[in-house]
Amino acid sequence: MKKNYNIHEAKTQLSKLISRVTAGEEIIISKNGEPVARLVKIQKPIKKRIPGKAKGIIKIKEGFNDPLPEKVLDAFENDLPS
Repeated sequence: MKKNYNIHEAKTQLSKLISRVTAGEEIIISKNGEPVARLVKIQKPIKKRIPGKAKGIIKIKEGFNDPLPEKVLDAFENDLPS
Protein backbone atom coordinates (compact mmCIF):
# COMPACT_ATOMS: atom_id res chain seq x y z
CA MET A 1 0.00 0.00 0.00
CA LYS A 2 1.33 3.44 -0.92
CA LYS A 3 0.96 6.21 1.63
CA ASN A 4 1.47 9.93 0.98
CA TYR A 5 3.23 12.23 3.46
CA ASN A 6 4.08 15.88 3.14
CA ILE A 7 7.69 16.92 3.77
CA HIS A 8 7.01 18.11 7.34
CA GLU A 9 5.32 14.80 8.27
CA ALA A 10 8.13 12.84 6.66
CA LYS A 11 10.79 14.78 8.61
CA THR A 12 9.05 14.30 11.95
CA GLN A 13 8.26 10.61 11.35
CA LEU A 14 11.36 9.49 9.44
CA SER A 15 12.22 6.58 11.77
CA LYS A 16 8.66 5.28 11.58
CA LEU A 17 8.65 5.62 7.78
CA ILE A 18 11.96 3.75 7.48
CA SER A 19 10.48 0.90 9.54
CA ARG A 20 7.47 0.76 7.24
CA VAL A 21 9.67 0.80 4.14
CA THR A 22 11.79 -2.00 5.64
CA ALA A 23 8.58 -4.02 5.98
CA GLY A 24 7.93 -3.57 2.24
CA GLU A 25 5.68 -0.52 2.14
CA GLU A 26 6.21 2.28 -0.38
CA ILE A 27 6.08 5.86 0.91
CA ILE A 28 5.44 8.89 -1.31
CA ILE A 29 6.64 12.31 -0.11
CA SER A 30 4.84 15.35 -1.49
CA LYS A 31 5.60 19.05 -1.57
CA ASN A 32 2.65 21.41 -1.96
CA GLY A 33 0.46 18.41 -2.80
CA GLU A 34 2.73 17.20 -5.63
CA PRO A 35 4.63 13.90 -5.24
CA VAL A 36 8.39 14.58 -5.34
CA ALA A 37 10.04 11.50 -3.81
CA ARG A 38 9.45 7.83 -3.19
CA LEU A 39 10.89 5.78 -0.32
CA VAL A 40 11.31 2.10 -1.15
CA LYS A 41 13.37 -0.73 0.28
CA ILE A 42 16.72 -1.18 -1.46
CA GLN A 43 16.87 -4.53 -3.24
CA LYS A 44 20.01 -6.63 -3.10
CA PRO A 45 21.82 -6.50 -6.44
CA ILE A 46 21.50 -9.55 -8.63
CA LYS A 47 24.71 -11.52 -8.65
CA LYS A 48 26.52 -11.51 -11.96
CA ARG A 49 26.17 -14.80 -13.79
CA ILE A 50 29.38 -16.63 -14.55
CA PRO A 51 29.17 -18.75 -17.73
CA GLY A 52 30.42 -22.29 -17.22
CA LYS A 53 30.06 -22.21 -13.44
CA ALA A 54 27.95 -25.41 -13.46
CA LYS A 55 30.25 -27.24 -15.86
CA GLY A 56 30.46 -30.88 -14.83
CA ILE A 57 27.47 -30.55 -12.50
CA ILE A 58 24.66 -30.58 -15.06
CA LYS A 59 24.36 -33.50 -17.43
CA ILE A 60 22.35 -33.17 -20.66
CA LYS A 61 21.07 -36.54 -21.81
CA GLU A 62 21.67 -37.72 -25.34
CA GLY A 63 18.74 -36.83 -27.58
CA PHE A 64 17.80 -33.72 -25.58
CA ASN A 65 17.63 -31.63 -28.78
CA ASP A 66 15.83 -34.26 -30.85
CA PRO A 67 12.46 -33.20 -32.33
CA LEU A 68 9.43 -33.77 -30.10
CA PRO A 69 7.02 -36.59 -30.95
CA GLU A 70 4.00 -35.59 -33.07
CA LYS A 71 1.59 -36.21 -30.18
CA VAL A 72 3.45 -33.69 -27.99
CA LEU A 73 3.70 -31.12 -30.79
CA ASP A 74 -0.06 -31.43 -31.42
CA ALA A 75 -0.72 -30.73 -27.74
CA PHE A 76 1.27 -27.49 -27.97
CA GLU A 77 -0.10 -26.34 -31.30
CA ASN A 78 -3.78 -27.35 -31.01
CA ASP A 79 -6.48 -27.12 -28.39
CA LEU A 80 -6.37 -30.00 -25.97
CA PRO A 81 -9.56 -32.01 -25.61
CA SER A 82 -11.68 -31.06 -22.58
